Amino acid sequence: MTEGKVHITSRDCILQLIRTRMASRQAMQRLLKRTNAGITFEMLQVMSCLWIEQGISQQTLAERISKDKACLTSLLANLERKGYVCRCEDPKDRRNKLVYLTGEGEAFHQWLAPFLTDYYSRLEEALGAERLQQSMQLLKDLQHAIESY
Repeated sequence: MTEGKVHITSRDCILQLIRTRMASRQAMQRLLKRTNAGITFEMLQVMSCLWIEQGISQQTLAERISKDKACLTSLLANLERKGYVCRCEDPKDRRNKLVYLTGEGEAFHQWLAPFLTDYYSRLEEALGAERLQQSMQLLKDLQHAIESY
């Protein structure tokens, strides 16, 4: 056997990206379970978008979390039952619904935020800021290459 670099293909890279995504999802699910957050990873994706921007359309929200509208509708119904979000008619287009956090949703964010901060801080500590920055750039480059195929 010869020593040297192993040839990594673009397929290998994509497969690793998928494995990394799955590992990230599983780690976040464990965090949610350990903290008794009472929400799923998918619900967290919705909430995270709303923590950044309130009053966005269901269509925009679906695009941001890469879910179809039917799946998002189910997630929003569950979050409404928990009292974390509400849907209001868009005054500019009554066919659309805009999604907002409720006071309970804001309180939940304040409660969960320290756990999420700790999680992301540990990742940054494990990799270092420079490697995270390099990873981010490589992922953006990969996304661009895939999208322009």
